[in-house]
Amino acid sequence: MARAGFFGEIIHTEGAYIHTLLDSNFDKNGYAEMWRLKENYRNGNLYPTHGLGPVSQVMNINRGDQMEYLTAMSSNDFLMSSTAKQLAEKDSFFTEFADKKYRGNMNTTTIRTYKGRTIMLQHDVTSPRVYSRIHLVSGTKGVAMKYPEPGRIATSHEWLDETEMKKLEEKYTPEIVTKIGEMAKKVGGHGGMDFMMDWRTIDCLRNGLPLDQDVYDAALWSAIAPLSEKSVANRSNSVDVPDFTRGAWKTNAPVELTLKGGGTTGVK
Repeated sequence: MARAGFFGEIIHTEGAYIHTLLDSNFDKNGYAEMWRLKENYRNGNLYPTHGLGPVSQVMNINRGDQMEYLTAMSSNDFLMSSTAKQLAEKDSFFTEFADKKYRGNMNTTTIRTYKGRTIMLQHDVTSPRVYSRIHLVSGTKGVAMKYPEPGRIATSHEWLDETEMKKLEEKYTPEIVTKIGEMAKKVGGHGGMDFMMDWRTIDCLRNGLPLDQDVYDAALWSAIAPLSEKSVANRSNSVDVPDFTRGAWKTNAPVELTLKGGGTTGVK
């Protein structure tokens, strides 16, 4: 829809990883050597890629625009330290975690691009919140927001009704969804998303096509984690975002969203 100009010129996007995982973080049988809990000693956005990847594709980041700088702010920790202390009183296994300093429960990171557009990212896996990746796209002609579900679209100050949403869905359903969407739902994996991504990757490799993300995307999206830590540690001062493409973002072609040149992979 963004490529087709439905939203006009993209102004702002939002992504997140908001997920109630406090119990999982402290599950001593959950993650090897409690690695996920230990990651929470770092104060920043620890998992930016889940929400950032999709909105970066919408905005053609690394392919027509590039991140310039970011600022990040974290709340205090109101949950993790107290949970660790409570568990340690009953189980000595948690003693080593009782006196650790944990990251703020909510981190909000804002990014400005060279074209003057903005991205807002949030990360909170400890507060009792409804699951959300937000996935908001806002432009000069309209806005869409996927979470909390159901997804919504507006072209004014009111959300479109179900009939109008159905028409848009029929008009803009991507080719890949039309081809393997029903099969993906049956196979499953995050509602079929896992199967669809696996199929798309294999199809690109079999047909010699560029993948939907490359090493430069991976480096950029992942770099937001340490950069957000640096900003938080410096009273939310801005931090420059490296250009891993060394200027190639100015001429790189956008990701191909159709099945052009591929779509030939069968499934047994």
